[in-house]
Amino acid sequence: MVDWSHFVYFAVVSVLLWAVGAWASWRDKASVAYTATIVGLIVFLSFIVLMWISLERPPLRTMGETRLWYSLFLPLAGIIVYSRWRYKWILSFSTLMAVVFICVNLFKPEIHSKTLMPALQSPWFAPHVIVYMFAYALLGAATLMALYAIFTLHSSPLTSIDNLVYVGLAFMTIGMLFGALWAKEAWGHYWSWDPKETWAAITWFSYLIYIHYRRVPKHHPRLALSIILISFLLLQMCWWGINYLPSAQGSSVHTYST
Repeated sequence: MVDWSHFVYFAVVSVLLWAVGAWASWRDKASVAYTATIVGLIVFLSFIVLMWISLERPPLRTMGETRLWYSLFLPLAGIIVYSRWRYKWILSFSTLMAVVFICVNLFKPEIHSKTLMPALQSPWFAPHVIVYMFAYALLGAATLMALYAIFTLHSSPLTSIDNLVYVGLAFMTIGMLFGALWAKEAWGHYWSWDPKETWAAITWFSYLIYIHYRRVPKHHPRLALSIILISFLLLQMCWWGINYLPSAQGSSVHTYST
């Protein structure tokens, strides 16, 4: 059976393949970029599936486990952006960001227990988290493109950013709906303004503000890009930052470490 000690082998192979894909994109070798990136995704997904089987539950409970999904979805978002808009740099950045999350899991692994508390045994839990992680990856790609636009003083990527935000926000909305159904089954109510839920709502509205601001006829591109960066910071607060807030210590229903 696969356990956490095997992660390094899958991770190294995946990262090498993603790096080859990133190199190939710069060399205008699209077929190599697609093949290497997709094979790397398959290798990494294989570890997640095998961990799922070994744990006898979805690997979604701890931050280390959710980082696995983010490490997977970042290159996936990268190859989607590359296939649509042919940005040569996107596979390099998505690979680099995935490596950051992989390294955190390698150097600071968490204990992966088979035990799953009753609240996490709902059939809505897995799709809620998986959809959210994919939304986070798409919005992360939008953030990378926003940074590129800001530092290069180009506003041309704004249309691409819009499309990523549209899709990312759509998946985030679906994830919130799954979360509401999960909450109803686990705690008896759809929404309770728990710290996690509050920050999720703030993040959702921040991206909605970006979408509406972009439709203003005389909007300022740099302000729109700044809204993207602020929204991503709020997203990080929603994802893991609330764990350090006093209001979430011991009182949040989204705290599963105890």
